[in-house]
Amino acid sequence: MGDLNKLTIEAARDGLRAKDFTARELTQSCVDAAESSKPLNAYSVVTADQALTMADAADARLTQGDAPSMCGIPLGIKDLFCTEGVASQAASNILKGFLPQYESTVTTKLWNEGAVMVGKLNMDEFAMGSSNETSCYGPAVSPWRKSGDDAALTPGGSSGGSASAVSADLCLAATGTDTGGSIRQPAAFTGIVGVKPTYGRVSRWGVVAFASSLDQAGPMAKSVKDAAIMLEAICGHDPKDSTSANMDVPDFEAALTGDIRGKKIGIPKEYRLDGMSAEIEALWTEGADKLKAAGAELVDVSLPHTKYALPAYYVIAPAEASSNLARYDGVKYGHRAELTAGDDIDDMYSKTRAEGFGDEVQRRVMIGTYVLSAGFYDAYYVRAQKVRTLIKRDFEQVFEDGVDMILTPSTPSASFGIGAMAQADPIEMYLNDVFTVTVNLAGLPGVSVPAGLDSNGLPLGLQLIGKPWGEAEMLNAAYALEAASGFVAKPEKWW
Repeated sequence: MGDLNKLTIEAARDGLRAKDFTARELTQSCVDAAESSKPLNAYSVVTADQALTMADAADARLTQGDAPSMCGIPLGIKDLFCTEGVASQAASNILKGFLPQYESTVTTKLWNEGAVMVGKLNMDEFAMGSSNETSCYGPAVSPWRKSGDDAALTPGGSSGGSASAVSADLCLAATGTDTGGSIRQPAAFTGIVGVKPTYGRVSRWGVVAFASSLDQAGPMAKSVKDAAIMLEAICGHDPKDSTSANMDVPDFEAALTGDIRGKKIGIPKEYRLDGMSAEIEALWTEGADKLKAAGAELVDVSLPHTKYALPAYYVIAPAEASSNLARYDGVKYGHRAELTAGDDIDDMYSKTRAEGFGDEVQRRVMIGTYVLSAGFYDAYYVRAQKVRTLIKRDFEQVFEDGVDMILTPSTPSASFGIGAMAQADPIEMYLNDVFTVTVNLAGLPGVSVPAGLDSNGLPLGLQLIGKPWGEAEMLNAAYALEAASGFVAKPEKWW
């Protein structure tokens, strides 16, 4: 049974239930693919023995009948999720050797469903980055190449390892986290589906924190249906997370009828940026036309405060990061710097954090500390929170006017080369989040769907933004867009 790793969750579920193959065979196929993918650097660790043990337990459960949809499905887990007894260091040297004695709520839910962990996935350090180049493991590499060019490309970030692994069939799906686009941007770069749920839909407990009011975990999968199946498994109220919503979880898969007749889809004029790639603009127009052909009504909408979203985000996110990362000081766990005679506790803090944190994390911690400091708190942080409220109100107004969801590009460009922005102003990298950060600031659900290839043969994605708690309706529109786009391209194997 070769190439089982290339199956979707839906096909694997049906095959397991039909006894066409076992969970062990399916898992072994993914483990073999993962272990032979070193050039991609998608995995930080492959947990082969644990995966096969979990697969055997899934097979026993499948034999008994009535197993959940995720039973026996091999997954990759982003290194931001704590997994009991397995290295979970958020791709940072400051957490080197950290083996959690507990399991995150998301992974607990998946294991309770019978899912299997193939391993932990590479990412940007503490999820801070848009290209997976800030990782202590080195950059993850996209399985895609430009036509006729062997240069290594980024899979996006911060969930770059997750995107690379799913796109290259090293697992059937993966967990990601999204603080400003870290699920949707890498999904768009690698031709897969990525879902950022409504803030509070998925528990953050046991996920290493970056910016607590923005972070949200979600699935990265090969199709909209796969994303819907996995999303349902990880949603639900968690009393251990004070921001977790106590709401019923819909049957997201059942909502995928593809019928979007009469739905109003907004096209925001503010997302037509100066200098936007002509290919991105054409893709956006084609996507809108396809939704219209499927029966949706297109309406022009205005989100006037969009232009302030990136500045507001890059005040709020670093401010929260500086607070969350204050705990990594070399005292209780993680890396501690070697001290010399005469060093005091302040020296231990400064040396430990200088050695343990990478440049991008240090940059954001310093920005965050600055905007929270006396004299600047009102000028920056409070003002950014007020802008956030205005951005949220823009979306509320559009939805109150009868719009069901909003269609935008996922990214301003296709994937770029690893190292291409190494000498650039960091703000150039931050601009990759221009279409995605508003969704996090407003706490809304968003999904990126692969919709075409650019002239270099690289994937491009479109984003649908839903109403709060409107994942089912949003995913149904994504399902219709996926069907109309007919995207089936896969990267040619070179690794």
